[in-house]
Amino acid sequence: MTGGLFRWPEAARFGRVVPKAKFYEQGTVPTAVREKFIAEVQRITWAYKLAENTINLPAASAVPEIQVFQIDAKGSDISESVLAAIDKAVKTPIIFEVTRADGSARMIAAHKGPGSGTAKLGAYYTTRWQPDDAGRRPLPTAIDLPSLYVGLLESLAPLMARPGEDSTEIAARLESVRKLEREVAALERKLRAEPQLNRKVEIRRTLKTKQAALAALTSPSGPVPGAQN
Repeated sequence: MTGGLFRWPEAARFGRVVPKAKFYEQGTVPTAVREKFIAEVQRITWAYKLAENTINLPAASAVPEIQVFQIDAKGSDISESVLAAIDKAVKTPIIFEVTRADGSARMIAAHKGPGSGTAKLGAYYTTRWQPDDAGRRPLPTAIDLPSLYVGLLESLAPLMARPGEDSTEIAARLESVRKLEREVAALERKLRAEPQLNRKVEIRRTLKTKQAALAALTSPSGPVPGAQN
């Protein structure tokens, strides 16, 4: 989706500059990614901490806090591999705001699954670039931190969360959508290139099945997680 930036609560302001070397000096960060940190990142600011004691929303083990990191870019953007290195170094979910010298900014995040080891990250989704001083919108309505996390991810993702769907479930559905989109695109190319009529009929049948599955996955209505048939 392409919504605007959020107006983060003043009570959640953290405002701590984090040395970028803290992330790329780890032995698990490849040399190529370290070089991108040096070439692309001007400054990393841990800007806000969305937690039970800052915004009065109950926490949960899956989402105990949500961090907002502002990354000032030296050039036109920050690579996803740099964001992923930061994400993996911080256990709790992160929403990134990447800012450029011209005053434009974008919000970007990937779903981060709970776990005691290295974080499992989904695909990154982003808003469009927009003026950093443009009017900001209020946070999504939420009853707790997990539902706030779903709302934040939904604002970036190309589909809407279904009733009762948590952040892990929407991330899994997004991955399935991306996989089906690749399969549909491949079948469409194959159909255009296939000279034999009988093969075209077979490919078209498979394509329609995949398109129907994709439509079902992207529909805002669907089975409520945990519901009994």
